Amino acid sequence: MFRFSNSVFERLWNRNLIDHVQITVSEKPGVGQRGGYYEEAGALRDMVQNHMLQVLSLVAMEPPVSLESEAIRDEKVKLLKSIRPLTPEDVAKQVVRGQYFAGTVNGLPAPGYRQEPKVKPDSNVETYVALKLFIDNWRWSGVPFYLRTGKYLPQSASEVRVQFRPTPHVLFAAQCGPKLDANALALRLQPNEGISLHFNGKVPGMSLGVRPVRMHFSYDAEFGAYTPEAYERLLLDAIAGDATLFIRRDEVETAWRIVDSIRKGWENKPLTNREFYAAGTWGPVAAEDLLAQSGHVWHEPQMIT
Repeated sequence: MFRFSNSVFERLWNRNLIDHVQITVSEKPGVGQRGGYYEEAGALRDMVQNHMLQVLSLVAMEPPVSLESEAIRDEKVKLLKSIRPLTPEDVAKQVVRGQYFAGTVNGLPAPGYRQEPKVKPDSNVETYVALKLFIDNWRWSGVPFYLRTGKYLPQSASEVRVQFRPTPHVLFAAQCGPKLDANALALRLQPNEGISLHFNGKVPGMSLGVRPVRMHFSYDAEFGAYTPEAYERLLLDAIAGDATLFIRRDEVETAWRIVDSIRKGWENKPLTNREFYAAGTWGPVAAEDLLAQSGHVWHEPQMIT
C-alpha cells in the first residue's frame, strides 16, 4: 500500500535512485528451550526461507495488475525467480552465518548457544545469517539487498531500510567533510509500526552546518487503533478465503532453491572465529565485512514512538 499509493515514493523505487536496501529481523531472546528444533533448522531455514524472503518480495516486486491474491502472488514469485542464483563460490563471498557465545543481555549473563539445552557442545548450527543478494531485472539491476536475522541481538525488531544514492559532495564538503548522510526511508514492521524519513537539515544559527534529521510517522499515534497480530490476520484471511498473504507452491519451491544453494555452500565447513558473536551484540565481525566490501554499513533499527 505504501509503495504503490504514493507517487512521490513510487517514482523513486528503482536502481537510478536507490543505492541499496537493508532488511533486518532481529530477535532479542536466544533459542531458549528450542535448542532441539534449532539444531535441525538453524536461522537460515527458520527465518530466511519464509519470513525474510517474503518481506524482500513485497519490497521489490513489480506492481500487480490488481489487488487480487493471485495477481500479487504472481509478482512475488516473479521477483523471487529474478534473484541471482548463488554458487558455492558466491555463498563464500555473499553469505555470512554466525553463532552466539556467552555474553550479557539486559545486564544479566546469557549462555552461549552451545550451552543451551539439547544443543551439541560442538554444534556448527547458525543462530545468525546475513546475505547479500542481487535481483537481475530491469528495476533492480546492480542494487544489493542485504538481509540479516539473528538470535540474542540487542533488540527485537523488523525493519526495511531503503538507502538512497548520495548527492554530490562538492557543495557541502567544507562544512560536512567528505561524506554527507544519504537520504533513507525506514519502514518499521514491528514493534511500534511506523515509517521514518531520514534527510539532512540546516543547523539553526548563522553557520552553514548541516546534520541528519528524521521525520517519524507512527501508526499508533496516527490511528490509535488495535493492530491485529500476524496470526490473527492470517486466521481471518483463511476464514474469508483470501489467499494474498499465503505462500503458493511455486513460491515455496523457489524460496527453497535459494536456501538450498546456501546450505550446499556451507556443507562440511565449520564456523570460523569471525563468525562467532557475543550474546547481546549485533552479530559477528564477518557480517560487518560483508557490507564493508561495498563501502556500506549496517544501520540499527530506529525506535518509532
